[in-house]
Amino acid sequence: MELILREDIDKLGQRGDLVKVASGYGRNFLLPRKLAVVATPSNKKIVEQERQSHLKREAKEVAGATELGKMMASVEVTIAQKAGENDQLFGSVTASDIAVALEKMGYTIDRRKVHLDEPIKTIGDFKAAIRLHRDVTVEIPVHVVKEDA
Repeated sequence: MELILREDIDKLGQRGDLVKVASGYGRNFLLPRKLAVVATPSNKKIVEQERQSHLKREAKEVAGATELGKMMASVEVTIAQKAGENDQLFGSVTASDIAVALEKMGYTIDRRKVHLDEPIKTIGDFKAAIRLHRDVTVEIPVHVVKEDA
């Protein structure tokens, strides 16, 4: 069965690609979820127009994310947490803590876009990657300090 993809699908293809799939996969998964359409000449024209508008919108999003990345290049986040002996934190600093700290600074970033290798459990200086777009990632320094009791 030949289909035209309407969305990017891992291990199958990109938006607008003409793919050949098993008829059961197309009929039971791709078509009901509107991830693909049957490859007819009229559908090919429609999908090509959608792909062109998607490319324009994507270019605008990349430009906006790049601009925001330039603004965030000088941002440093400082988080105060309660700590015990040997500078071990009671709890940990997570991506949502960093997102909240960024929001207090005026940047609205979803916590799912903040990437830490693992939650921060000690006092010190760390790096957090902020994925603003698929192609735009900014690393910001995160300083974890001891909270005054």
